[in-house]
Amino acid sequence: MNNSNPQEFLDHADILHSAEAVNAAIDALAQQITASLREATPLVMCVMGGAVVFSGQLLPKLNFPLEFDYVQASRYHNQTEGQHLVWKVEPRENVAGRTVLLLDDILDEGHTLVAIKEKCLAQGAKNVVIAVLVEKQLDHAKPISADFVGLSVANHYVFGCGMDVYGWWRNLPAIYALKSTD
Repeated sequence: MNNSNPQEFLDHADILHSAEAVNAAIDALAQQITASLREATPLVMCVMGGAVVFSGQLLPKLNFPLEFDYVQASRYHNQTEGQHLVWKVEPRENVAGRTVLLLDDILDEGHTLVAIKEKCLAQGAKNVVIAVLVEKQLDHAKPISADFVGLSVANHYVFGCGMDVYGWWRNLPAIYALKSTD
């Protein structure tokens, strides 16, 4: 497929979770997170840029006081395979002594989330809790697990709801998988 023609990606994709299923998962996550963190007054940190859509939908549904910030680290660099981790915005000193809720679009291999969690703890966070919209089911162990998971997907390259394919289609309200070209 041609990276300069984003419509091809959508035309050659299968829908995995409809917009309705995504919304229902976010509603359920909001209830679970509220029950767990309502007394913690957490610092909620969006992992940019993928979690911006998820964060924007989840935050208004959290029924407790919170502060908001973001971090930005990536291994994908608009590609479909992870590479080395690049920090654009690291956790700041406002994590010290706080319960931090990290929001990310997907828990795939887990390397980026491990690095972010470790950096928050090194900056003095007392606790780091992770919520992801999607967890990819892999056939091997991951170095980290999420405390809250909205939806699961098989081991396919997925996009939509903040996840991209070569930088495109983060804005889709549903979750899609690229069809195998085998």
